Amino acid sequence: MTRIDAKFAALKAEGKKAFVAYIMAGDPDFDTSLEIVKGLPAAGVDVIELGLPFTDPMADGPTIQAAGQRALDGGMTLQRTLDLARSFRETDDTTPIVLMGYYNPIYSRGVDSFLKDAKSAGIDGLIVVDLPPEEDDELCLPAQAAGLNFIRLATPTTDDKRLPRVLQNTSGFVYYVSITGITGAAEAQATNVGPEVARIKAATDLPVIVGFGINTPEKSKAIASVADGAVVGSAIVSQIAKGQPVAEVLDFVKTLSDGAHSA
Repeated sequence: MTRIDAKFAALKAEGKKAFVAYIMAGDPDFDTSLEIVKGLPAAGVDVIELGLPFTDPMADGPTIQAAGQRALDGGMTLQRTLDLARSFRETDDTTPIVLMGYYNPIYSRGVDSFLKDAKSAGIDGLIVVDLPPEEDDELCLPAQAAGLNFIRLATPTTDDKRLPRVLQNTSGFVYYVSITGITGAAEAQATNVGPEVARIKAATDLPVIVGFGINTPEKSKAIASVADGAVVGSAIVSQIAKGQPVAEVLDFVKTLSDGAHSA
C-alpha cells in the first residue's frame, strides 16, 4: 500500500473528502517553494501535487506556465525537484507526494534511473499528462512495478468507450478534469461534474478527485461534495506569483482545504 492508498483509506474511514494542492517545484525559488510545501500538511492538504517544471506544458494555462518558467529560470531541474521532495521527507513521512509533469525530462533521465531516484526521494505517484494508455509499457507499468501509483486523467471527452482503457492500469486515484481546456481557463460547475464523477465511479473502485477550475473555498466545497475530493492549483500558484508571504499563501490554502473538508 502506497502513502496515497493509505491516505484515501484513512479519509474514507473518517468520512472526509480529500483536498489536493498543486505547487510548482522551485517557484518562485527553491527555498521558498520548499517552505510552502512543508507548510501544506498543516494547512489541511491531504495530498501534495508537485509540479515538475517543463518548457512546453501543453495542459497548463498561463498561470502555471509562468510558474514553470520562473522555476526554470531559477535553475530548477528534475534532480532539484527530487531534492525538494527528499528535503520534505526529512520531516514528513506520511503526506503523499504526486509528481505531475511531462514525459520528456523523465525520458531524458532514463525511466529506470528516474523511478529508482523518485522512489528514493519519497515520491508516491506520477501524473504524466502526455503519456496516453497506449504507451503504458513506457512508464505506467514500470512505475507500478516500482511501487509508485500511476494516476490517469479522465476528461469531459472521455466517453464510455474510452473510459475502460483509461482506467485499466490506473492506481491511487482518478483525476477528473472538470473542464475542456487548460488549467485556470474556466470555472468548474458541480452540476456538470457530479454526473461525470458518478459515471467514472460506476466503472472503478478508485477515488475520483476533481481538478481544474476550482479557485474559492465555496467552489472547493461544491466540487468535493460531488466527488471524493478537490484539487486546486492555479489559484494557489497565483498567490505565489503575487509575491505573497509564505504564511499568507498557506492561510489561503487552509481556506480551500476547509471548504473541501466541510463537504
